[in-house]
Amino acid sequence: MANDILKKSIEAQTGRASLFILGILFGGILIVNAYLADWIFEDKFYSAALALVGAILLGLPIIIHAAAHMYRGKMHMDELVALAVIAAIASMDYKAAGVVAFFLLLANLIETRTALGARATIESLVRLAPKKAHRLAPDGDGEMVDPLSLRAGDVIRVRPGDDIAADGEIISGQSSINQANVTGESLPVDKGVGDEVFSGTNNLSGAFDFRVTRAGTDTTLGKVQKLILEAEKTRIPIMRMIDRYAGWYTPTILMLAGVVLFFTRDMERAVTMLVVACPCAIILAVPTAMVASLSCAARLGILIKDVSSIELAKNLTAFVFDKTGTLTTGQLSVTRMMPADGVDGADLLSVAAAAEHRSRHPVARAVVAVADKARIALSDPSEFEEQAGRGVRATVDGRSVLVGRRAWIVEQGVDMQPLSDAKYDEPEGLSTLFVACDGRLMGWIGLEDRTRAEGRQAMGELRDLGVRELVMVTGDRWSVARRVAREMGCTEVQAEVLPADKLELVDALKRQGHRVAVVGDGVNDAPALAAGDMSIAMGAAGSDVAINSATVALLNNDLGRLGFLVRLSRKAAGVIHQNLLFGVVFVVALLVLAGLGVLWPVLGALLHMFAATFVVFNSARLVRFGEELHEAQGESPAVPQVRVEPVIAS
Repeated sequence: MANDILKKSIEAQTGRASLFILGILFGGILIVNAYLADWIFEDKFYSAALALVGAILLGLPIIIHAAAHMYRGKMHMDELVALAVIAAIASMDYKAAGVVAFFLLLANLIETRTALGARATIESLVRLAPKKAHRLAPDGDGEMVDPLSLRAGDVIRVRPGDDIAADGEIISGQSSINQANVTGESLPVDKGVGDEVFSGTNNLSGAFDFRVTRAGTDTTLGKVQKLILEAEKTRIPIMRMIDRYAGWYTPTILMLAGVVLFFTRDMERAVTMLVVACPCAIILAVPTAMVASLSCAARLGILIKDVSSIELAKNLTAFVFDKTGTLTTGQLSVTRMMPADGVDGADLLSVAAAAEHRSRHPVARAVVAVADKARIALSDPSEFEEQAGRGVRATVDGRSVLVGRRAWIVEQGVDMQPLSDAKYDEPEGLSTLFVACDGRLMGWIGLEDRTRAEGRQAMGELRDLGVRELVMVTGDRWSVARRVAREMGCTEVQAEVLPADKLELVDALKRQGHRVAVVGDGVNDAPALAAGDMSIAMGAAGSDVAINSATVALLNNDLGRLGFLVRLSRKAAGVIHQNLLFGVVFVVALLVLAGLGVLWPVLGALLHMFAATFVVFNSARLVRFGEELHEAQGESPAVPQVRVEPVIAS
C-alpha cells in the first residue's frame, strides 16, 4: 500500500541520514584530533595519519557520488568538490582536505534535512493516517482493525476524538469535524446523515457511523500524498534552463582553476577556487522555493499537480468561472413550481423527478430532493438520455418525458401555448426547468442557487492583483446569469452556452493575448478546464473527476484561495530571483578572491556552507505565507422555502 511504501521510504531515508551524520561526526572528530596532535606530539606523523583517515572518511562519499554521475555520463557540480578534496590530499594537505569535506557535507545535510519541503509535508500526511478503525460487523459487534484492511461498504463507528480512517458517507449520528489537515478549512465543519467524511480528519464532538466509500490509497488523503510526491518531481522552465547550462559550468571552472594554477603555481588557490565554485546556492535557488511553495499551498488545501503552475499563476490576466458550484454554492433548491392549467402540482413534480433521478446534475438532484421531502414515490425510467446543457429525455411508465431548458423543449416540437399567459412568465433570477409529457407541456419548476459569501471580495482581490477579465459562463438563463454576475462583480457574462461555447470563449481570450485560468467544479467542466493555460477545480475533496481534470485542485470551496495562489506565485518568483542573484554574485566574488589568494580552502568551504544555508532558509519563508487565510469565517446557508403557485382546475 502507498502509506506503507511512504513509511518505508521515510524510514530508509532516516536510516541513511543517521549513518551520514555518524560519518560526519566521526570524521570531524578525527580532524579535530589531528589538530590537537600537532600540539601534543612533536612528530607530525600522528597528526598527518589522523587527518588522512578523517579526510578519506569525509571525502569518500563525495568522490563516490561524483564518480557515479560521471559513470552514467552526467556532469554534476559535485565533481568540483571531489577534485578539490583529491587535490588537497595529493598535495598532502590532509587537514584542509578533511575540513573542506566536513563543511561541504554539513551543507549537504542542512539542505536535505531542512523541514520545509514536500518530504516534510509527506511525513506529516503519513502521520495523519489513523492507526486503528472501529469496524462494525453485520450483527452489530465491533472490532478494532488496521485501516489498510478496510474495504468499500464497511461500516465504521467514530467516537469523539477519533481520527477518521477512510472516506465515506455518514449513515447515522452527527458531529463537528476538523478538516483542516486535508481541506485547509480553519473552522470545524458540522456533518450529518448523508454528508461525506474524509480520511485523516479528526472527529471533535459527536459520535456517528459511516459507510466506507474509498479506503487506502483511493482516499482523498491518499491522493494528496501521491500528488505532492508527483509535483515534487516536476521541473519549471527556469530549472530546465539551469540544467541545460550545467554541463558547461564544470569544464569552465576547471579551465579557470587551471589557468590560475599555471600562472601562480599555487595549488591552494586552485583548490579554493574548486571549493567556492560549487554552485549549491544556484542549484538550490529554484527547487527550494518551489517545494516550499508546494508545501505552503498543500497546507491550505490547494493541490498543485505541476509546480510550473506556481510560476504561471503570477502572469494570469483572465479568469473564466463556471457558475453553478463555483461562484454559487451549487446547492440548488426548488423554490417555485408553476403547473399548466389542468395539471396537478404533485403530478408535475412526480414526472420531473422520475425522469431526473438518474442524472447527477445539481438541478436534477434538487428536483429529486424536493420530491423525497414530499414523500412522492418515483417510478424508475425504462429509458434515459441526458444531453449536456440542454435537458433529459426519459420513458416513465410508458410515457415520453422531457425535462430541460425552454429552447430545448421548443426544439423537440412541444407547444408552449399552455404557458403563454402572463401569469406563467418566468420570474427574474430563477433557473427554470420545463416539463413535457407525451408532447404536452405540464409546466415549469423554478430553482435558486445562492452565491458564495466570499465571492465578491475574492473578485475584488483578483482585480487588485491586475487580473483584467473576470468572465462568468453558464448554461443557465440570462436572467439568472446577470443576477449572479452582478453580485460577484464580473466584468463579462455569457449565458445559455453549451460546453463547446465555453471552449470558444477561452480560445478567444487566449487569442487576445490573455493568460487564462479556467475555474470549475471539475465534473461537467472538464473540456473547458483542459483549454485554459491553468485549470482550477473547486471543491475537489472526495471528487476523483475534479482532482484528475485540473492542474490545480482546491479541496475546499473558498474563492479567496484564487487570489492567494496568484500572490504565492509572485512571492515565490521574488524569492527565486533573490536566491539566484545571491548565488551568482557569491560564486563570482569568491572565485575572484580565491584567484587572488585572499581565501584559503577551509574558509571557502565555510562560506560555501553559509551560502547554501542562506538560500534554504530564504526559501523556507514561503512555508508560512498566507497564514491569514486560516482566519476566514464560514457562513451557514439559509434554507429556502418552496412556494407552489395556486392551480385552477379545469
